[in-house]
Amino acid sequence: MIIYKTEEEIQAMRKSSQIVAKVLADLGLMIKPGVRTSELDERAERRARELGAKPAFKGYRGYPASLCISINEEIIHGIPSPRTLRDGDIVSLDFGVLYDGFYGDAARTFPVGTISPLAQRLIAAAEQAFHRGIENMMEGKRVSDISAAIQQYVEAQGFSVIRQFVGHGIGHSLHEEPQVPNFGFPGRGPQIKKGLVLAVEPMIAAGDWDVEVLADGWTAVTKDRSLAAHFEETVALTERGAEILSRAEEDDPGIHVIKEQRYA
Repeated sequence: MIIYKTEEEIQAMRKSSQIVAKVLADLGLMIKPGVRTSELDERAERRARELGAKPAFKGYRGYPASLCISINEEIIHGIPSPRTLRDGDIVSLDFGVLYDGFYGDAARTFPVGTISPLAQRLIAAAEQAFHRGIENMMEGKRVSDISAAIQQYVEAQGFSVIRQFVGHGIGHSLHEEPQVPNFGFPGRGPQIKKGLVLAVEPMIAAGDWDVEVLADGWTAVTKDRSLAAHFEETVALTERGAEILSRAEEDDPGIHVIKEQRYA
Protein backbone atom coordinates (compact mmCIF):
# COMPACT_ATOMS: atom_id res chain seq x y z
CA MET A 1 0.00 0.00 0.00
CA ILE A 2 1.30 3.45 -0.94
CA ILE A 3 1.23 5.92 1.95
CA TYR A 4 0.66 9.46 0.69
CA LYS A 5 2.04 12.23 2.89
CA THR A 6 0.38 15.41 4.08
CA GLU A 7 2.07 18.78 3.61
CA GLU A 8 3.01 18.72 7.31
CA GLU A 9 4.58 15.29 6.94
CA ILE A 10 6.51 16.42 3.89
CA GLN A 11 7.84 19.37 5.86
CA ALA A 12 9.04 16.94 8.53
CA MET A 13 10.64 14.76 5.86
CA ARG A 14 12.40 17.80 4.45
CA LYS A 15 14.17 18.19 7.79
CA SER A 16 15.38 14.59 7.88
CA SER A 17 16.41 14.73 4.23
CA GLN A 18 18.32 17.98 4.72
CA ILE A 19 20.34 16.33 7.47
CA VAL A 20 21.31 13.62 4.98
CA ALA A 21 22.32 16.29 2.46
CA LYS A 22 24.45 18.10 5.02
CA VAL A 23 26.24 14.92 6.03
CA LEU A 24 26.94 13.94 2.42
CA ALA A 25 28.25 17.43 1.64
CA ASP A 26 30.52 17.21 4.67
CA LEU A 27 31.80 13.80 3.59
CA GLY A 28 32.41 15.08 0.07
CA LEU A 29 34.98 17.50 1.46
CA MET A 30 36.87 14.54 2.95
CA ILE A 31 37.15 12.60 -0.30
CA LYS A 32 40.80 12.36 -1.33
CA PRO A 33 43.45 9.68 -1.86
CA GLY A 34 44.55 8.02 1.37
CA VAL A 35 41.31 8.46 3.33
CA ARG A 36 40.09 5.24 4.94
CA THR A 37 36.48 4.32 4.28
CA SER A 38 36.07 3.66 8.00
CA GLU A 39 36.89 7.34 8.64
CA LEU A 40 34.04 8.38 6.37
CA ASP A 41 31.65 6.06 8.21
CA GLU A 42 32.70 7.39 11.61
CA ARG A 43 32.29 10.98 10.46
CA ALA A 44 28.85 10.28 8.97
CA GLU A 45 27.52 8.79 12.19
CA ARG A 46 29.06 11.45 14.39
CA ARG A 47 27.73 14.32 12.27
CA ALA A 48 24.23 12.85 12.05
CA ARG A 49 24.02 12.49 15.81
CA GLU A 50 25.31 16.04 16.27
CA LEU A 51 22.36 17.15 14.15
CA GLY A 52 19.94 15.17 16.31
CA ALA A 53 19.35 12.26 13.93
CA LYS A 54 19.88 8.53 14.10
CA PRO A 55 21.75 6.79 11.27
CA ALA A 56 19.15 4.77 9.40
CA PHE A 57 21.29 1.97 8.00
CA LYS A 58 23.22 0.82 11.06
CA GLY A 59 21.70 -2.49 12.13
CA TYR A 60 19.05 -2.35 9.39
CA ARG A 61 18.56 -5.98 8.37
CA GLY A 62 21.93 -6.60 9.97
CA TYR A 63 23.97 -4.01 8.05
CA PRO A 64 27.08 -3.35 10.20
CA ALA A 65 27.76 0.36 9.50
CA SER A 66 26.10 3.76 9.20
CA LEU A 67 27.25 4.54 5.67
CA CYS A 68 27.34 2.46 2.48
CA ILE A 69 30.62 3.08 0.64
CA SER A 70 30.95 1.53 -2.81
CA ILE A 71 34.14 1.94 -4.84
CA ASN A 72 34.63 1.55 -8.60
CA GLU A 73 32.84 -1.67 -9.68
CA GLU A 74 30.90 -1.77 -6.40
CA ILE A 75 27.32 -0.64 -7.01
CA ILE A 76 25.75 -0.41 -3.54
CA HIS A 77 26.06 -1.67 0.03
CA GLY A 78 29.86 -1.56 0.24
CA ILE A 79 30.92 -1.95 3.89
CA PRO A 80 33.36 0.58 5.41
CA SER A 81 36.75 -0.84 6.39
CA PRO A 82 40.41 0.20 6.72
CA ARG A 83 40.55 0.27 2.91
CA THR A 84 41.89 3.58 1.61
CA LEU A 85 40.71 5.59 -1.37
CA ARG A 86 43.15 5.84 -4.27
CA ASP A 87 43.68 8.45 -6.95
CA GLY A 88 41.44 7.63 -9.90
CA ASP A 89 38.77 5.82 -7.86
CA ILE A 90 35.12 6.78 -7.88
CA VAL A 91 33.24 6.27 -4.62
CA SER A 92 29.49 6.18 -4.01
CA LEU A 93 28.25 7.24 -0.57
CA ASP A 94 24.69 6.21 0.37
CA PHE A 95 23.35 7.57 3.66
CA GLY A 96 20.06 7.80 5.50
CA VAL A 97 18.78 9.08 8.82
CA LEU A 98 15.74 8.86 11.06
CA TYR A 99 14.73 12.24 12.49
CA ASP A 100 11.55 13.05 14.36
CA GLY A 101 9.89 9.87 13.12
CA PHE A 102 10.72 10.26 9.41
CA TYR A 103 13.47 8.92 7.20
CA GLY A 104 15.60 10.70 4.64
CA ASP A 105 17.83 8.94 2.10
CA ALA A 106 20.28 10.09 -0.57
CA ALA A 107 23.44 9.02 -2.40
CA ARG A 108 26.24 10.69 -4.35
CA THR A 109 29.17 9.38 -6.39
CA PHE A 110 32.41 11.33 -5.92
CA PRO A 111 35.67 11.39 -7.87
CA VAL A 112 38.87 10.64 -5.95
CA GLY A 113 41.67 12.81 -7.28
CA THR A 114 41.95 12.69 -11.06
CA ILE A 115 39.54 10.25 -12.70
CA SER A 116 39.19 8.99 -16.27
CA PRO A 117 36.91 10.66 -18.83
CA LEU A 118 34.75 7.50 -18.77
CA ALA A 119 34.31 7.79 -15.00
CA GLN A 120 33.44 11.48 -15.31
CA ARG A 121 30.77 10.71 -17.91
CA LEU A 122 29.36 7.87 -15.81
CA ILE A 123 28.99 10.03 -12.69
CA ALA A 124 27.35 12.82 -14.70
CA ALA A 125 24.99 10.37 -16.41
CA ALA A 126 23.75 8.96 -13.10
CA GLU A 127 22.87 12.43 -11.82
CA GLN A 128 21.29 13.60 -15.06
CA ALA A 129 19.27 10.38 -15.30
CA PHE A 130 17.76 11.19 -11.93
CA HIS A 131 16.63 14.59 -13.21
CA ARG A 132 15.21 13.08 -16.40
CA GLY A 133 13.27 10.66 -14.24
CA ILE A 134 11.69 13.17 -11.91
CA GLU A 135 10.62 15.38 -14.79
CA ASN A 136 7.90 12.70 -15.02
CA MET A 137 6.90 12.89 -11.36
CA MET A 138 3.58 14.69 -11.76
CA GLU A 139 -0.14 14.11 -11.32
CA GLY A 140 -1.59 11.71 -13.87
CA LYS A 141 1.69 10.04 -14.79
CA ARG A 142 2.68 6.59 -13.56
CA VAL A 143 5.71 5.41 -11.63
CA SER A 144 7.01 3.54 -14.67
CA ASP A 145 7.21 6.85 -16.54
CA ILE A 146 10.02 7.79 -14.14
CA SER A 147 11.66 4.41 -14.70
CA ALA A 148 11.45 4.55 -18.48
CA ALA A 149 12.91 8.06 -18.65
CA ILE A 150 15.89 6.99 -16.56
CA GLN A 151 16.56 3.93 -18.71
CA GLN A 152 16.20 5.83 -21.97
CA TYR A 153 18.66 8.50 -20.92
CA VAL A 154 21.26 6.12 -19.48
CA GLU A 155 21.25 3.81 -22.48
CA ALA A 156 21.48 6.79 -24.85
CA GLN A 157 24.78 7.62 -23.10
CA GLY A 158 26.08 4.12 -23.82
CA PHE A 159 25.68 2.85 -20.26
CA SER A 160 23.36 0.31 -18.63
CA VAL A 161 20.93 0.48 -15.71
CA ILE A 162 21.20 -1.98 -12.84
CA ARG A 163 18.03 -4.07 -12.66
CA GLN A 164 18.42 -6.05 -9.45
CA PHE A 165 18.05 -2.99 -7.19
CA VAL A 166 15.38 -0.29 -7.24
CA GLY A 167 14.30 2.97 -5.68
CA HIS A 168 11.40 3.06 -3.25
CA GLY A 169 8.81 4.97 -1.32
CA ILE A 170 9.96 6.44 1.99
CA GLY A 171 8.39 7.96 5.09
CA HIS A 172 7.90 6.50 8.56
CA SER A 173 9.69 3.45 7.14
CA LEU A 174 12.96 3.48 5.24
CA HIS A 175 11.49 1.35 2.46
CA GLU A 176 7.83 1.77 1.53
CA GLU A 177 5.74 1.06 -1.54
CA PRO A 178 6.01 1.65 -4.43
CA GLN A 179 9.19 0.21 -5.85
CA VAL A 180 10.83 2.49 -8.42
CA PRO A 181 12.90 0.51 -10.95
CA ASN A 182 15.38 2.34 -13.16
CA PHE A 183 14.09 0.57 -16.27
CA GLY A 184 10.81 -0.42 -17.84
CA PHE A 185 8.01 0.65 -20.15
CA PRO A 186 6.10 3.92 -19.60
CA GLY A 187 2.46 4.07 -18.63
CA ARG A 188 2.51 1.22 -16.13
CA GLY A 189 2.35 0.81 -12.38
CA PRO A 190 0.74 3.06 -9.75
CA GLN A 191 -0.50 6.51 -10.69
CA ILE A 192 1.49 9.41 -9.31
CA LYS A 193 -0.51 11.60 -6.93
CA LYS A 194 0.19 14.56 -4.68
CA GLY A 195 1.75 13.43 -1.40
CA LEU A 196 3.87 10.70 -2.99
CA VAL A 197 7.40 10.67 -1.60
CA LEU A 198 10.05 8.59 -3.35
CA ALA A 199 13.73 7.82 -3.06
CA VAL A 200 14.63 7.87 -6.76
CA GLU A 201 18.08 6.38 -7.29
CA PRO A 202 19.61 5.55 -10.65
CA MET A 203 22.33 2.90 -10.30
CA ILE A 204 24.20 2.56 -13.56
CA ALA A 205 27.19 0.71 -15.01
CA ALA A 206 29.72 1.44 -17.72
CA GLY A 207 29.39 -2.17 -18.90
CA ASP A 208 26.74 -4.83 -18.45
CA TRP A 209 23.98 -4.53 -15.87
CA ASP A 210 24.36 -8.01 -14.34
CA VAL A 211 25.26 -8.09 -10.63
CA GLU A 212 27.17 -10.30 -8.22
CA VAL A 213 27.03 -10.05 -4.40
CA LEU A 214 30.36 -10.63 -2.69
CA ALA A 215 31.07 -13.10 0.11
CA ASP A 216 30.32 -10.48 2.80
CA GLY A 217 26.65 -10.84 1.83
CA TRP A 218 26.24 -7.11 1.22
CA THR A 219 28.56 -5.62 -1.38
CA ALA A 220 26.97 -5.73 -4.85
CA VAL A 221 29.39 -5.41 -7.78
CA THR A 222 29.05 -5.44 -11.54
CA LYS A 223 29.63 -8.99 -12.71
CA ASP A 224 31.94 -7.80 -15.48
CA ARG A 225 33.71 -5.49 -12.97
CA SER A 226 32.91 -2.36 -14.96
CA LEU A 227 32.59 0.95 -13.14
CA ALA A 228 29.30 1.79 -11.41
CA ALA A 229 27.75 5.06 -10.21
CA HIS A 230 24.80 5.83 -7.93
CA PHE A 231 22.78 9.03 -7.45
CA GLU A 232 19.77 9.34 -5.15
CA GLU A 233 17.49 12.01 -3.74
CA THR A 234 14.32 11.98 -1.64
CA VAL A 235 11.61 13.67 -3.72
CA ALA A 236 8.03 14.67 -2.85
CA LEU A 237 5.18 15.60 -5.17
CA THR A 238 3.47 18.70 -3.75
CA GLU A 239 1.07 21.25 -5.18
CA ARG A 240 4.21 23.12 -6.34
CA GLY A 241 5.52 20.15 -8.33
CA ALA A 242 8.20 17.56 -7.63
CA GLU A 243 10.43 18.88 -4.85
CA ILE A 244 13.84 17.50 -3.99
CA LEU A 245 13.83 17.31 -0.19
CA SER A 246 17.41 16.12 0.27
CA ARG A 247 19.08 19.48 -0.26
CA ALA A 248 20.81 21.57 2.37
CA GLU A 249 18.37 24.13 3.78
CA GLU A 250 20.55 27.05 2.69
CA ASP A 251 19.88 26.11 -0.95
CA ASP A 252 17.12 28.02 -2.73
CA PRO A 253 14.23 25.52 -2.79
CA GLY A 254 12.80 27.14 -5.89
CA ILE A 255 15.48 25.71 -8.15
CA HIS A 256 14.60 22.18 -7.09
CA VAL A 257 10.93 22.21 -8.14
CA ILE A 258 9.91 20.35 -11.28
CA LYS A 259 6.90 21.76 -13.16
CA GLU A 260 5.49 21.05 -16.59
CA GLN A 261 8.16 18.43 -17.33
CA ARG A 262 11.01 20.91 -17.06
CA TYR A 263 13.91 20.98 -14.61
CA ALA A 264 14.31 24.62 -13.62
